[in-house]
Amino acid sequence: MFTGIVTDIGEIVSFTPVAQGQLHRLRIACSYDQTTIADGASIASNGVCLTVVASGVAGGKTWYEVDAAAETLALTTAKHWKLGTKLNLERALKIGDELGGHIVAGHADGIATIVSREDLPDMARFELSTTRELARFIATKGSITLDGVSLTVNTVKDTTFSVLIIPHTLEVTTIGGWKAGSEVNIEVDLMARYAARLTEMT
Repeated sequence: MFTGIVTDIGEIVSFTPVAQGQLHRLRIACSYDQTTIADGASIASNGVCLTVVASGVAGGKTWYEVDAAAETLALTTAKHWKLGTKLNLERALKIGDELGGHIVAGHADGIATIVSREDLPDMARFELSTTRELARFIATKGSITLDGVSLTVNTVKDTTFSVLIIPHTLEVTTIGGWKAGSEVNIEVDLMARYAARLTEMT
């Protein structure tokens, strides 16, 4: 489990398609202490929970490797990742850690497309659109995870919603580089999903 609070920005430094392109082995450089990264550990990368299969240090920089499988490539923006792609990273939540965002599974539900970006004094407002299936879980003032970042929904209209990004978030995540037409991973709030399921069953 995660909280949607990004703790580092990683960069893909090696990209190897295997299994006839159905699996991508990624090496991601980061600032984490390599001695704290165990094989089998979970690290969310742009909101996608990936399992560490190897780690090490090269040129004074920590790296770890993960495999992005066919379903991940089909359902998330991982299909667009390449050498040099920057990723929002978050280590798995430990018991006793501060829950600064909201409960995030790291299982991206799909993709949202950035419709527009409005730059404000020290902030930015983004309008995004997603599928009707996912939009029904999005509510004004509710929580949403975009590329692994826990955010509060500003407004909602049909399948379009907006978020307002504060200066700190623009600085410590990849959101500063977002632009109209870009795709981002979206994970809807688990509580909204369970509430909808309860409504369906009653």
